Amino acid sequence: MFRLFANSSKNALRSSAKTQQVRNLSIHEYMSANLLSEAGIKVPKGSVASTPAEAYEAAKKLGTTDLVIKAQVLAGGRGKGHFDSGLKGGVKTIYSPEEARDLASKMIGHKIFTKQTGAGGKDCNKVFIVERKYVRREYYFAILMDRATRGPVIVASSQGGVDIESVAEENPDAIVKLPIDIKKGLSIEAAQGLADKLGFVGNAREEAADTFVKLYKLFLAKDATQIEINPLVETSDNQVMCMDAKFGFDDNASFRQKDVFALRDPTQEDPREVQAEKWDLNYIGLDGRIGCLVNGAGLAMSTMDIIKLHGGEPANFLDVGGSASTKQISEAFKIISSDSGVSAALVNIFGGIMRCDVVAQGIIDAVKELDLKIPLVVRLQGTNVEEGKKLINESGIAIFPCDDLDKAAELVVNLSDITSLAQKVGVHAKLSLE
Repeated sequence: MFRLFANSSKNALRSSAKTQQVRNLSIHEYMSANLLSEAGIKVPKGSVASTPAEAYEAAKKLGTTDLVIKAQVLAGGRGKGHFDSGLKGGVKTIYSPEEARDLASKMIGHKIFTKQTGAGGKDCNKVFIVERKYVRREYYFAILMDRATRGPVIVASSQGGVDIESVAEENPDAIVKLPIDIKKGLSIEAAQGLADKLGFVGNAREEAADTFVKLYKLFLAKDATQIEINPLVETSDNQVMCMDAKFGFDDNASFRQKDVFALRDPTQEDPREVQAEKWDLNYIGLDGRIGCLVNGAGLAMSTMDIIKLHGGEPANFLDVGGSASTKQISEAFKIISSDSGVSAALVNIFGGIMRCDVVAQGIIDAVKELDLKIPLVVRLQGTNVEEGKKLINESGIAIFPCDDLDKAAELVVNLSDITSLAQKVGVHAKLSLE
């Protein structure tokens, strides 16, 4: 995904302090190809397969010996990735149905690891078998939402088929940007001008311009936040085709894009985030060891900052909102505790609409149900705070209460260090207040 206009992950988290977490839908390549084809945009012929046998039949049906097999996972860098089966590369040129079946057996049902999957990899459940096209030139084309111009912007380059971020860094002059007035749309004249800048000539120029206009119309019609074509190619017979596509869609439009959102594949998402969404919780998994449960995105961000100030690293962003129920609090703890890397947790609640006694009861229920082994620091302030503290004090559960946020953060960092050290040497440390 091209990130010329994207914020860093830290800034993305900070923007979430102002609004509810946004989960932009992404779909598999074969699904994107279907959307493009339905919009009258040229793509290579292809078929998806869920088993090696289906891959064999798909390759056979295409009726050519020039084929490509592509692992279907929602992560970039597939071509340079590797599978736990030992196979290297998630995009392979093949020449027979038998080869399709053999490679599919090493992709389907296995994890692929790329620069974007993280250490856990991604499960590959399907492969996409497509006809191989011989290309004269490769281009890059994307439509994104740009905050600077407050509307869509086309980002394109004559240097496609490669890591576009590297192109932007090493040769920024190779990147062409075309902001679009969302009220006027993309005219055929503007599309032709873009084709000229990219170096299209003759019939390919007109076909490229037509493709640009169709892509923009599709972007609007489907409430997309991103359409990325890499590469967009001119084939040896002068056709302009989209060889690979990535789509992103605005979750706020799910009510009117039901056909698109039905394409969602939860198996490609962080299961903790999927579970959080079910309970209307805002969760983002991070790489630290201190779990956080907070109400309000702004308070969540400041809690994470003060943990880092004391030398710790937050394991998550988790905002339970302003009116969470006891059950939601309990489910939030289940999500935090499902992260094996968490060695301590901090609850920081400022009760306005959110009542501290509801939070306290949710904490108690979760600790009892999960038999929570990690130390838990709890700071409660606001509505029904005394009732909440009383519930915790009378629960008989080893919870570390702390009214001062700075001291609470310092305490949870120290407890996390102790627990982590004990875990490294294989010792179970049960901590309690004297």
